[in-house]
Amino acid sequence: MDAHTSSFAAWSFGFVGVAHLAFALTLIRVGYGHSIRTAPAITLLGAVCCTSLWGWFAMAGVVFDDRLMAWFASVTDVFRYGLWLAFLLLIRPEQPGRRPTRITALAIAAFLLVVGSVVVHSIEPFGFDWLARTRLIPMSSMALAIFGLFLVEQVFRNASQDSRWSVKPVSAGLAGSFAFDLYMYSQAVIFGKVDVDLYSIRGAIHALMAPLLFISTMRLKDWTSQLRISRSTAFHSATLLICGVYLLLISGVGYYVKFFGGNWGRAFQICIVFVSLVFFILLTVSGSVRAKLRIFLSKNFFRYRYDYREEWLKFTHALCSQSTPQEMGRQVIRGLADLVESPGGGLWMRTPDATGFHQTARLNLEARHEVEEVTSDLCRILEQESTVINLEEYRSFPGRYEAMPLPVWLQSIPQAWLIVPLIVADKLMGFVVLLRARIPFDANWEVHDLLKTAARQAASFLAQMVATEALLEVRKFDAFNRMSAFVVHDLKNIVTQLSLMMKNAKRLHANPEFQRDMLDTVENSLEKMRQLMAQLREGTTPAGTTFGVDLGGVVQRIESVTNSRGRRIEISCHESVVVRGHDERIERVIGHLVHNALDATDSNGQVWLRLDKLGDRARVVVGDTGHGMTAEFIRDRLFRPFQSTKPTGMGIGAYESSQYIQELGGKISVVSDPEKGTEVTLLIPLFNGWIGSDLDLLEVR
Repeated sequence: MDAHTSSFAAWSFGFVGVAHLAFALTLIRVGYGHSIRTAPAITLLGAVCCTSLWGWFAMAGVVFDDRLMAWFASVTDVFRYGLWLAFLLLIRPEQPGRRPTRITALAIAAFLLVVGSVVVHSIEPFGFDWLARTRLIPMSSMALAIFGLFLVEQVFRNASQDSRWSVKPVSAGLAGSFAFDLYMYSQAVIFGKVDVDLYSIRGAIHALMAPLLFISTMRLKDWTSQLRISRSTAFHSATLLICGVYLLLISGVGYYVKFFGGNWGRAFQICIVFVSLVFFILLTVSGSVRAKLRIFLSKNFFRYRYDYREEWLKFTHALCSQSTPQEMGRQVIRGLADLVESPGGGLWMRTPDATGFHQTARLNLEARHEVEEVTSDLCRILEQESTVINLEEYRSFPGRYEAMPLPVWLQSIPQAWLIVPLIVADKLMGFVVLLRARIPFDANWEVHDLLKTAARQAASFLAQMVATEALLEVRKFDAFNRMSAFVVHDLKNIVTQLSLMMKNAKRLHANPEFQRDMLDTVENSLEKMRQLMAQLREGTTPAGTTFGVDLGGVVQRIESVTNSRGRRIEISCHESVVVRGHDERIERVIGHLVHNALDATDSNGQVWLRLDKLGDRARVVVGDTGHGMTAEFIRDRLFRPFQSTKPTGMGIGAYESSQYIQELGGKISVVSDPEKGTEVTLLIPLFNGWIGSDLDLLEVR
């Protein structure tokens, strides 16, 4: 190390000594060690003091080039690591429902790691050249840094949302320190010596992390008591620790193979590293390994096997994300199977005739076509007892299930394990057969209770899905029935028109003009009936596209039909009005209004029809001096299907007219007084088509 680098290193380690000494004095001033005497507080104070002492020893070793001071600095470095690890362990308190073995196991691991590092740092500098060549000091320091990062990750993940504001700085500070040490010592392991530049700035890096630690302690003095651990945190943290230890072990094995392998050392090293990485990937994606790790953590670190809140939210989210019964069935199987580490199973639901249960969904199970009768012993026990049947327990103790004979089709599934009933309102709507777990799994009372509770929720979702499907079918029939009512209404109008024609035929059959009108009427009625039949068969709206309709021509045809019935209406139409719509449907709507006005008015009363424009809309007003309607009828019943003031009316025409006018973007309004009359106003958008040539358009421009 040259003079410039030595000077920088001395200032760097002196900086860390001063910074942590000031930090320690501040902690003492605010009460750490006397008024605040909790284990985490005392450990924190000790870690800060030891870090300051490490800085002073390291500075002395660099300034005086003293081997003894450097040794003190090395050993003090390990002790400060031990205190920081103890601090991170102590701020992760036990909760009711957790076993104390978790903290004990981690504390023992940290203690052994620190003791081993102290031994290595103590004996390696004093002789033992062959031991120095093994690079135990940088490797033990790497292990300490990895373990420290693991604990920091757990502390941050355990923190609740309320306490993360104060936890974040200390997590960032310690993670930065440990990450820098990991980088420096990993380079030392690879290249055989510590990088001088990295070593010279190590003290400054640790000193710069001190303000972050100070911020956390000042923000909230009791923030350590708010940290909690969840099962997902334990699982991911344990996975991270195992991965770090595994990679560290593989790197050590690879190094020693290269070191002692002679000419074939590098080839062996590459082979071992490659095979180890492939094996590591296989272990990572293995469902059995993950299941074993989860069960190990549940048995040794928690009183209860499940985190019920997390499992419930995950199960509910899976059920809510599906939209069809088939997808819902697979999600029910997957959700129940994940609770017991099962690879899959099958779902049996009621048959359409409700006489048995057949397979409707499956996951990693072959298709089964057998039907289990509703009256079978299996279904009876599932419904009456509402219990989960363990087939392994059944084979050993059949008396617990009333010596129930097992169905033949179920015996033919060798991996069948648990039968979970799906109960809704104390009725069995189905059951799930789960396959044997990936690993040995004790299905105790806690597992049975969770499966039964989750199955009831799944059953309610399935029942709602089935009810929704049935409702959709009913709505389809309702739409068909409503369309049929429209057709019957139109047929009634055609029959009325033909009946009137036949009534007049007896008197005017020899009149050539009447004969021509009769043929036109029959031809028109035949065409309308054909369209109605096509509409009923295809389930669509009447044929035809939207285009311009001349309301003047429509009014003239309606007047002609009215005159043929022996009635008269007053027509007021002073200008050409073209609207958007279908000619026959527009004529049907206006004709229906005129027909209703005539039916509601005596022969000596008045019926009128006015046609004009109102802004960008056509206005059609049909009025009469007939019986009229009440305001309540207009508001609550007029434009609803099957509501009518006429004894023989179907109440379809007004509803159909209102629906079609709204489809066109128009509006229909009614003003009526009982025994005084009614006035119906239609507002229909005008058809703004250009009538003329393109040359006219050019001239306008």
